[in-house]
Amino acid sequence: MSLVIIGTVAFDSIETPFASSGRIVGGAATYASLAASYFSEKVKIVAVVGDDFPAEEIEHFHRRGINTEGLQIKKGRKSFFWAGKYRKDLNTRDTLTTDLNVLADFDPLIPESYQDCRQLLLGNLTPSVQKTVIDRLRNRPELIVLDTMNFWMDSAWDDLLEVLTHVDVLTINDEEARQLSGEYSLVKAAREILRLGPDTLVIKKGEHGALLFSGDQVFSAPALPLEEVFDPTGAGDVFAGGFTGYLAKTGDYSFENMKTAVIVGTAMASFCVEQFGTERVKSLSSEAIADRIRRLARLSNFSVADF
Repeated sequence: MSLVIIGTVAFDSIETPFASSGRIVGGAATYASLAASYFSEKVKIVAVVGDDFPAEEIEHFHRRGINTEGLQIKKGRKSFFWAGKYRKDLNTRDTLTTDLNVLADFDPLIPESYQDCRQLLLGNLTPSVQKTVIDRLRNRPELIVLDTMNFWMDSAWDDLLEVLTHVDVLTINDEEARQLSGEYSLVKAAREILRLGPDTLVIKKGEHGALLFSGDQVFSAPALPLEEVFDPTGAGDVFAGGFTGYLAKTGDYSFENMKTAVIVGTAMASFCVEQFGTERVKSLSSEAIADRIRRLARLSNFSVADF
């Protein structure tokens, strides 16, 4: 049984107040699958690239055990490209360029070998394409996790609401939660969003951690305090990949285990921001991951004396 991840495999060009990346590999499926591969041994990608995408990057997927049979390579065409510039606080950014290229007419193909999908992560992508992937799986996966962004709330509202009725977990950031729900309070926002279909909601808050909601249950996870944040691009996708990859490894979708999955996702995202693009996530050891998860656990591990 496998974890299938759909999203973009692409090029980025990133400018921060500290440096510029030039043209580097990015994309939601790239970040998420790399993160998930540290936990799940059967990660499979559904995406599309042009023939300008480096063969060595696809080979790196293979070295991480990631199946790329569902990665379409379009000859004579260019891969999706995004360029952005972060402001001084690194919490806001301006999009400079978005070239859809092969993504403009992406029709996701589900290989026969992907039909054993047990967990499905729908990375940030057009909601109608996310729904198409669900429809093309013969059997509904045990767990469907969806990530989205405010762009789709602005441009594909009805399609987004439709796909939300088919998923188990939604992961979005706090700004997106407020926009989707129309509520400023994140507790009220979560209540409204859970009425749209998902059983569970994760609200990512960047340097302020993450919130997990399901029914009347709430869990607040800290973020790891870092001396320097170099590049936040892809951190949310790495979070989603680590979160879903851990759930795929354990096969336990209880609220208690999702609390651990949130800590795992947070730990993985903290690595991502330490270097441009995917470089840090590509080179992790199991010991480094375990140490960072333990550090996060210690941040909120305390006892309360009688009072």
